[in-house]
Amino acid sequence: MTDAVYLEQGPKRTFACAVDWPGWCRVARGDDAALAALAAYADRYGIIADEAGVSFPFAGLDADAVGAPFTVVETVPGSGATDFGAPQAIPKLDSEPLDDATAERHADLVAAGWRVFDRVVTNAPAQLRKGPRGGGRDRDEIVAHVAESERSYARSLGVRYTPTQFGQAGGQAAMRAEIIEVLRGASDGTPLVAKGWPARYAARRIAWHVLDHAWEIEDKSH
Repeated sequence: MTDAVYLEQGPKRTFACAVDWPGWCRVARGDDAALAALAAYADRYGIIADEAGVSFPFAGLDADAVGAPFTVVETVPGSGATDFGAPQAIPKLDSEPLDDATAERHADLVAAGWRVFDRVVTNAPAQLRKGPRGGGRDRDEIVAHVAESERSYARSLGVRYTPTQFGQAGGQAAMRAEIIEVLRGASDGTPLVAKGWPARYAARRIAWHVLDHAWEIEDKSH
C-alpha cells in the first residue's frame, strides 16, 4: 500500500494520519514532529497489521528522518479538538470510492485493533501509572471510556445500541460485529448515514481511538 499521509493542522498541534492504515495516526506540535511521531509508532502499528494478516512494509522506520518515507497528499484545518488530541477533520480524500478489497482490509485492521486492545487490557494492572500531578485514568476507566465512545461512533455508521442493549451480555461484541459488517461493504465515498461519517474516516477514527488507548495502557503499565 502507499505511503500517503494527510495532516490535520490545529492551532497548536498537528495530526499525521496514514491514509491506507486505519488507526496509524499520531499528534505532535508541528507538521515535522507529527510525521516523526507517526514513524516512531510504525513498529507498534505493525503488530496490528500482523494480527490482521496484512503485510506491513514500514517496520523499523527512522523517526529522526523528518518526513521520510511519507508523502503528504492533503492538509486540512483542525480545531481545538485537534489540539486536545482527537483527529476530527474529515479530509477530501475520504470522499473517494472504496472498493470491496480495500473495505475488507480496513475492516480487518479495525477488528485486529480491538483484539489487541482486549489482550492489552487483560495483561494490564488495574491501577496505571499516573501523570506528574496524579492525573489519568486507571485501566477499567479507560475500558469503559473506549466502550462508550464506540457506542457513540457506531451511530455515525447507522448502528444504534441503547445503553440497555449495549449493557446486556454480549452487547458490545454484537455492536462491534455490526460495525465490522458495515465497514466491509464497498462505498461510494458519501457518509454512510445522514450527518454520519464516510467509511474511510469511520475506520480510521474507530481504530485510532482504540489503539491510542491500548498504547496508553501499555505505556502506563510499567
